[in-house]
Parts: sequence; structure tokens; C-alpha cells
Amino acid sequence: MRAFVSLIGAGPGDSRLLTLRGAEALGCSDVVLYDHLANPDLLAHAPQARHIYVGKEGYGESLPQEQINALLVEQALAGGGQRVARLKGGDVFVFGRGGEELLACREAGIPFEVIPGVTSAIAAAAYAGIPVTHRGLSRSFAVVTGQQAPGSAPSPWPKADTLVILMGLKTLAAVASELLRSGWPAATPAAVVQWGTTPKQRTVQSSLQSIAAEAAAAGLGAPAIVVVGRAVELRPRLAWFETRPLSGKQIVLTRSREGNSRLARRFLELGAEVLELALLRYGESRQPQQLRDALEQLCSGAFDWLLLTSPQAVAATFGHLAEMGKDARALAGVRIAAVGPGTAAALGGQGLRADFLPSHPGAVPLAEELPILPGQRALHPTSQLAEAELEERLLARGARVQRAEAYRTLPVTPNAQQAQALLSCDAVICASASAASALAALVPDDRKASCPVVGMGPQTAKAARQGGFQRIHLAERPDLDALVAAALELLTPRPEV
Repeated sequence: MRAFVSLIGAGPGDSRLLTLRGAEALGCSDVVLYDHLANPDLLAHAPQARHIYVGKEGYGESLPQEQINALLVEQALAGGGQRVARLKGGDVFVFGRGGEELLACREAGIPFEVIPGVTSAIAAAAYAGIPVTHRGLSRSFAVVTGQQAPGSAPSPWPKADTLVILMGLKTLAAVASELLRSGWPAATPAAVVQWGTTPKQRTVQSSLQSIAAEAAAAGLGAPAIVVVGRAVELRPRLAWFETRPLSGKQIVLTRSREGNSRLARRFLELGAEVLELALLRYGESRQPQQLRDALEQLCSGAFDWLLLTSPQAVAATFGHLAEMGKDARALAGVRIAAVGPGTAAALGGQGLRADFLPSHPGAVPLAEELPILPGQRALHPTSQLAEAELEERLLARGARVQRAEAYRTLPVTPNAQQAQALLSCDAVICASASAASALAALVPDDRKASCPVVGMGPQTAKAARQGGFQRIHLAERPDLDALVAAALELLTPRPEV
């Protein structure tokens, strides 16, 4: 393999602003060297690669640039040659020192490519509602650094209608004074945007004369950009990112599967800071032979019904059937019941339609409404943690129900950061009873009374109550829209009339 380096602009912070070419390069890399300002979520594009953090945090400890250059060359040449993705915040050539890194590659004879990124100079301003150019207000803009190289002579400020200053928060008072001395009016609109394009974005708007003091009073810190010019006047009318309904709210979204969550994207679009927390994982059944024996009987006509009560039950059941050399055709003559739309959709992925769905999702409606006759047999492949209520109610109706462990639901221990988020978040979203039970084991008893839980389905609400939670908000319907609506109702209460 030949050594190769991809210098990739990671964008301003929002992981969705990475370019398609950048994602492609990450996906075929062997090693990724990434900075403090490169969103770590982007590493999901390179699960096959080794990830090396190289710092470069403003005003903090970081690996010296010379060492980063040497490490980049070393990794590219290692093992006969590797593909190295160098992931840098913003754009690689806008005060990113990308040129220095590529010169080191050129000197070592390593071929490279440049994949530009969205620069925070434009993106953070845009997310704050500030266009860097606007007819009648700004026909030009300049991007400058607020840092002066040691021993270098001061450079004159560029003549432009809008100035965007990067790495200038620490020196903002001195920068503002220089601009005033160079002729900028004291009343010139100015703004500081911290953590632009991320859920932590905060903006302070003022005049050039007072922007440093007001940014300090608001506690703004790096990373931040400073925008100076009449285009800032448009912010009150064009601000959109920080005015979304859940801006400033932190939501913990419990989940039990790997991969991106559609629900997380919905909350992100509403402005929330979302932490996806896997409280559960699925493991193999400890009684696989018992399950396979039951499935053999199912395929031979010994059961009248197959009861599927979760998407994971569908996956586990058909996974075992496949290992047995069988597919959906083996279930001819068996009626299949799904507990709700999600399970029915998973069944549809196997090319089958449910013969029965209850009027409302849940074990109780399924048990009460299932058109099973006394004496008929049903197989219920499920988790070892599933409650026995479904079987008990069907037995009371005269049916014969056999339960088989198809998979195991196992807890996942959160790290320190995730555990802290559980204590400080504005809401926890739980879409299953098992997630609510796992959550109860993690949240201290003295926090449960005040911890808001937004749940889906009566079984989830029941598990949350049994776990000690008191502030439980239940979605009206078992779908994502209703779950989001319940969270909005909780976190954006209507004003009293």
C-alpha cells in the first residue's frame, strides 16, 4: 500500500456540514489524526481506522505543530504506507496551518490531496443570522486572525465592509481599540458567536465600543468568531438557529441499538443538544436449543400463533430460522401477531405482513384483542426480561402459550460524562419499558423525583413509575411524531393566559 494523506476540513462544528468528499476519504483511511475542533461524531465515518487525537485547542494544551507534522509523516509511512486522514476544524487553509502540514508531506515525498471544509468564518456568522455580504450594507468581507505572531510587526487592518475575526476573543478588547483608532465608528454593530453551528451556540450583539465588555460579561469563551460591520444589523431579523424551540435544552436519548437515530435528528433539528445513550444491548440467547426446538414445532404446525412483541424478537426469530436453513415459507399456516407498528414494520422487512395488530400497541391490548381460541397454542419468542403479563392473560382466556428466550437484554454502563448528563439534562427520552428500567438503575433516588422522563407506551410509563420516576410525560401515540410532541409540550410550556 502506498502512503497517502488526505487533508480534510471538518467544518465549523455541526457534523452534518462535512462534505461528501470528506466522508469518502474518511471511509477509506487507515488512520485519522483529528483536532479539538473537529466534531468527534465525524469519526463514525471511519470505523475501520485508528483514531489519534492531536489537540490543537485554542489557549489550551495541545501537541506542538512540529510534532503534528512529524506524526503525520510517520503514520503515512508506517507499515509500508498507510492512508492517513488529517481532520482539521473548519477549512484546512483558513488559519488552520494546513499548508505547513502538507509542506512536511511534500518534503517526505508523500502524495496528498486537499478536501476543503466549510469555514466557521462564514458558517458561524450564518447560523447567527449574519450574512457576511448584503446588498446596500456589505459588498466585501475580510477574514483576519486576532493573534499576532511573536516578534512580527503589526499588520494594517484590511479595508472591507465586514470583518470576521478568528481566534480573537482573548484579544478582543485590544482589537476593538485598534479598529476604533483606525477609523471604525464606535457605534459599528459587532457580534461574538461562540461554538457556532453547534447546539451550544451563543451570540452576543453590541457595538464595537462595548462588544468586548459584553462578551466577557456573558461569559463567552473560545471557540468563537467576532463579526464587525453593518451586516450585523440584520441579526435580529435573520436569527434562526438559536430561536428554535428546543435551543439551549439538553436531551438524553436512550437507545438499545447501534447506529444513527432518526429520533436524535428530529431533536437536533429543533435545536436541542442530544446525547444518545445506549442503556441496553442485545445478546445471544442462553437457551438456543430450546428456541430452535420450539421453532421446529412452529414450522411443523404445532402452534397456531407466533407472537412477536419487539423488532428485536423479529430479528432474532428469523435469524435462528435462517441458521436452521429455513425462511418465511416455513411459517405457512401460522398466524403472526405483532404488538405494534414498529414490530409490524420489522416483520415487513422479512417479507411478511402481520395477521393481527391490536388497536393500541402493548402487551395488554394484544392479550385482550388477539383472536385466539381456547385450546389454541401460541409461541412467544422474547427477551429474558419480558414481563409475563401477555402469557398470563392469554392463559386466563384458555390459550396455551409457550415462551422461548430468543435474545437477552443486557445493561450498558455509561461513562462519567454520560452519567453526569443524566443528572443535569432537561429530559430523558425512553421508548421502551426495558430502557426505563435500565434508566432507573442509573439515576440516584434523590434525582428521580425531578428527572423528567418522556416515554412511549403504557408499559414504558409503568416501568418508569416502578423505577421511582414521578415526572412522566407519555406520548399520545406510539410513534416518533407523538414522542417529539410530548417532549415539546414538556420543554416549551405554553404561556399562561
